[in-house]
Amino acid sequence: MWCGSTGSVATDPAQLFTRGVVPGRADGYIRPTRATPQNRVMSADPKTEDRGHLGPFLAQLFRRPTKIVALAPSSSGLARAMVEGIGPDTGAVVELGSGTGKITDFILARGVPEDKLALFEINEAFTDRLRRRYPRAQLMPISAGRVEEAPFDNVGAVISGLPLLSMPVELQRDIVGGAFRLMRPGGIFVQFTYGFRPPVERGVREGLQLRWTRSHTIWMNLPPAQVYTFRQG
Repeated sequence: MWCGSTGSVATDPAQLFTRGVVPGRADGYIRPTRATPQNRVMSADPKTEDRGHLGPFLAQLFRRPTKIVALAPSSSGLARAMVEGIGPDTGAVVELGSGTGKITDFILARGVPEDKLALFEINEAFTDRLRRRYPRAQLMPISAGRVEEAPFDNVGAVISGLPLLSMPVELQRDIVGGAFRLMRPGGIFVQFTYGFRPPVERGVREGLQLRWTRSHTIWMNLPPAQVYTFRQG
């Protein structure tokens, strides 16, 4: 992934990224109460939350440095911002570049059922980890450009941890366009960026008639990041 739970990338452009709260809060965030594959505890301390993901991430960074493009796993603040727009009524959710599962945990904490989650990831170490942690999710070890192959009819959101702006425009078009063809009307495509412009090329945005909202800057992330939520029409 590019930042955080998003893990690794293929060096071949054609296969690039073959493989994004406390109870009672007004925003409806639900904290899991047991540390099981289906229901994981979210610590109030972001540093504590990050520890379980840092080790596997660093192991892959040292073993396969040319295929990991992130500086560090996503912070809890970034992961939380990525999932603010989803909940139990969203329907199925697709995550692109699931990596170590950091953002995946936050998706589940928002009330999305595990069996309504598709995880796109190609790094074998990460896919093995994802398979163990989320046995009821649909693991998709294929290119994010094939997002339309996610086995759900009622997809309400695609959460992307991929560095779209580093990809060829055609691959961006395949990913983002495929996501909107897959989703039901009104679906959202969520993408983070470290930069100061929308993380989808202008030609792709205009061709798909995308509009978007932008989050505040998440300073407690390495590097600081913003989250864009795209809608069509």
